[in-house]
Amino acid sequence: MSDDENTLGGRLARYARVGTAVGGLAARLAGGRILGLSIDQDRHAAQLRAALGGLKGPLMKVAQMMSTLPDALPDAYVRELAELQANAPSMGWPFVKRRMATELGPDWQKRFTHFPHEATAAASLGQVHRATLMDGRTVACKLQYPDMAAVVEADLKQLRLVFALYERLDRAIVTERIHQEISERLREELDYRREAKHMRLYRHILAKEEGIAVPEPIDEFSTGRLLTMSWVEGEKLTEIADAPLELRNETALRLFRAWYVPFYGYGVIHGDPHLGNYTRAADGTLNLLDFGCIRVFKPSFVRGVIELYRALRDGDEDLAVEAYRTWGFETLSREVIDVLNLWARFVYAPLMEDRPRAIQEGGGTAYGRQVATKVHAELRRLGGIAPPREFVLMDRAAVGLGAVFLRLKAEINWFALFRDLIGDFEEQALADRQRDALVASGLDPIA
Repeated sequence: MSDDENTLGGRLARYARVGTAVGGLAARLAGGRILGLSIDQDRHAAQLRAALGGLKGPLMKVAQMMSTLPDALPDAYVRELAELQANAPSMGWPFVKRRMATELGPDWQKRFTHFPHEATAAASLGQVHRATLMDGRTVACKLQYPDMAAVVEADLKQLRLVFALYERLDRAIVTERIHQEISERLREELDYRREAKHMRLYRHILAKEEGIAVPEPIDEFSTGRLLTMSWVEGEKLTEIADAPLELRNETALRLFRAWYVPFYGYGVIHGDPHLGNYTRAADGTLNLLDFGCIRVFKPSFVRGVIELYRALRDGDEDLAVEAYRTWGFETLSREVIDVLNLWARFVYAPLMEDRPRAIQEGGGTAYGRQVATKVHAELRRLGGIAPPREFVLMDRAAVGLGAVFLRLKAEINWFALFRDLIGDFEEQALADRQRDALVASGLDPIA
C-alpha cells in the first residue's frame, strides 16, 4: 500500500489523532458558551497550539486561517494559533529515503553529491532538504509527508464539524463557502507539479521587479510529491524586525509589490501570507519561497476591488453596492453594507492618505482585531451573511500581509504604491495578460 493512498484506514487514523485536539476545543467552546463553564483559555490555547503544531497536515494551516476570521475564536486562541508557522517537527531519515526512492528511483542518492539527513525546514504538508546536485547546483528538495491525501480529507471533515458547531453557537457567518474554498485550495496544494507551475507563473509576472527573487523549479528532479527548486539564500524576516527603518521599509515595499503586482496586474494572489514564506538576501533581495496556495480571480473581481476603494474614497454608495455584488455578495441590505464598509475602510485606510504612515495607526499589535470583532458583532445582530468564496483568500491576504507590515514597523506611502499599481486600470488588458501568463506557465486560463 502506498504511503499516499487516500485509504479508509488512513482517514480513520487521522480522525483519532485529530479528535483530541479539535474535539477538546469544540467541547470547551461549547461548554463555555452554552453551560457557562469556566476554563483557563490561555492554558488550553497553548495546549491546542502544541497539539496542532505536532500534527502533520493542513489542520495547522487551517488554524492559521481561522485565527484571522473576525471573532471566530476567543483572543487567547487567536494569539496562540497565530504563532503556528513553518515549525512542525520534521520526519526522520527512514521516511526521506522511502520518499526519494519512490519519486526518483532506488539509485536516487547517486544523483546528488550531498543530501543531508536532517531537514532544513518543516511545514504543514512537507519538509525541505538543502541538497547539492551532481553538476554543483544547490537545490531545495521539498518532500510531501506520507498519507497526505487521507490527512487532507480527514482534516476537512473535522473542519466541517467545527464550522457546524460554530454556526449553532453564532450565526453571524455562514461557513459553507469558506469550507469549499479552503477545501479546493488544500487539495491543490497536494499537487507539487501544480506548485511548480505556480512558481513559473510568479517568475513570469515578477521577472522585471527589482529586488524580488522566485526559485526556479527543476523538472527532472520533481514529481507530484517531490518539488526540487533552486536554492535561494536569505535570513528570516523576523531577524530584521529591529533593523534600521530604511531597511525595514525597503523590505516592506518589495513585499507589497510581490503580492499586489500579481493581483492588480494579473488577477493572481498568494493566499498564505506568513513570515515563513519569504526571506531577505544579503543584498536586500526579497525571496518568495512557497507557491502552494495560489488563487486566480476573474478580471471583473479585480475591478470590483478597485471600485470599492473608489466608492469609499468618494462616498459613492451605489458604486459600493455594485462592488460588493461583483465580489460575489448577494442580496445585501444597506445596513449590512454599512457594516461591511467598517471593515473595508479599515483595510483601505492606508491607501487613502498621501503620506508615509504605518499600516495600522493605533489599536494595539493585533492587525485589525478590534475592528473585526465589532464587524462580527454587528453582522450577528443583523442576522449574518454568507461570504463568497473569493472573499476568503482576499481577506486572508489583506490581514496576513498587514500583520507582516505591522511586525516590520514599516512606514511607507501606501497611497502612492497603490496608485502606481492600479494606474489606468483596464479589465480587458488584465484579462489578456492573465491568459498569456497562465498559458506560458502551463496552467489553464480561467473560464
